[in-house]
Amino acid sequence: MRLEQLEYFLASAEHGSFSAAAASLLMAQPSMSEQIRRLEAELGVPLFIRAGKGVELTDAGRLFLPHAERVLAEAQEALESVREVRTLVSGTVAFGFFGGAHHSLLTGLIARFRAKYPDVRVRAIGQNSAEVADAVREAQLEAGLVILPIEDRGLEVRPVLSEELFYMTADPERARVPMTIERLAEAPLILYDARWAAQDPTRVQLSERGQVAGVRVEPLIEVEYMTAAFDLAARGLGDTVGLPSMLRARKLHQVAFDPPLFETYAFITRRNALLSPSTRAFMELAEKALG
Repeated sequence: MRLEQLEYFLASAEHGSFSAAAASLLMAQPSMSEQIRRLEAELGVPLFIRAGKGVELTDAGRLFLPHAERVLAEAQEALESVREVRTLVSGTVAFGFFGGAHHSLLTGLIARFRAKYPDVRVRAIGQNSAEVADAVREAQLEAGLVILPIEDRGLEVRPVLSEELFYMTADPERARVPMTIERLAEAPLILYDARWAAQDPTRVQLSERGQVAGVRVEPLIEVEYMTAAFDLAARGLGDTVGLPSMLRARKLHQVAFDPPLFETYAFITRRNALLSPSTRAFMELAEKALG
């Protein structure tokens, strides 16, 4: 049974004539009649009886009619839903971001995307990178922008940008020379991402450096957000690690790490997953914003 056969059946039932139905669909009447015959053969019952110059539905035809209408309507809905997403007429972007994205990237990106695609809904989840990776892996999100390193099991990872991280302090004396991991282990540290401490990408890098050097890096104070760590450091309650672009008006001295420490951003998707056009368009704008 094919969808066009259902269309021919419904047209014949509506017009009461194979020839009139064929004319309405701009096709030859013999072709129409042949497709109806094949449909009846497949069903094993006649759907029409000849009545004068026209046709009428049999009992089986009347029973079959609402089902045929429903199947064609659902097929049309399916086609429309795909067309809308494909052409970015509607749909939803489900995208994850590393926790600090809302400070520097997220608001402007969503504003630009909505201006370009006003009928596409946006669901942007700002979490720790490890949590975003889990959500993408489990298909709760289509894609995400994270900070490396992450657990990449089942994921495609595409790095797009690196920014250098600096040691930041209110005490100019502690910012005179590049910061080594040995000196960092003795510093009064304030670190962010308290809830995801063991999986926070920056802490993972510091921990790996500490293991190689035979020292342990442990914070004196832990908070959830980088901006809170900056505020506490500006009050002289300790020192922190962060990006100069996030400092704004906070009066902190900064010094590079030795060797330099970088924050690397990457797009992640499920391995071999087919992204929706909306999400692909959102990622393209995000990459331009990062550049």
